[in-house]
Amino acid sequence: MEKNQKILIELGIVLVLVVFGLWSLNKSSAPATNDTSSSADVVSVEDTSAGSINVGAPAASIAYGDALVKYKDARLQLNKDCQGSPDKMTFKNGANVMIDNRSAVARTVKVGSVFSIKAYGFKIVNLSSSTLPATWYVDCGTSQNVATITIQK
Repeated sequence: MEKNQKILIELGIVLVLVVFGLWSLNKSSAPATNDTSSSADVVSVEDTSAGSINVGAPAASIAYGDALVKYKDARLQLNKDCQGSPDKMTFKNGANVMIDNRSAVARTVKVGSVFSIKAYGFKIVNLSSSTLPATWYVDCGTSQNVATITIQK
């Protein structure tokens, strides 16, 4: 009987280790994201990495709420599917525009040049072309031509 008890104890230990191992593999250390969150739920500041007019500025040069007010007529919003709204915009050469990523993932965006925007982040970019009028097609992630920006004199 002692041999059977020893085998049962060993099987129990193995079973506990297997269950713990499976639990550990399924548990993610990354925080969960909620795709249904609205922009009001997210506190965001300008992403001042490459592509921004404020590259290298400490922390943030403008908060999200302030940017929404300042760039209310110069804002291109990219939704969770990387689609632009509005899809057609016209600006004067040298204008600054807010590119607003409303997705839970960082996006690679092309607006004249290629840059990255953090999840629920935004960048203020300068629209400048030596040839006018100019038409720029906005790409977001793998989606191409999600918006069109015309730059005039």
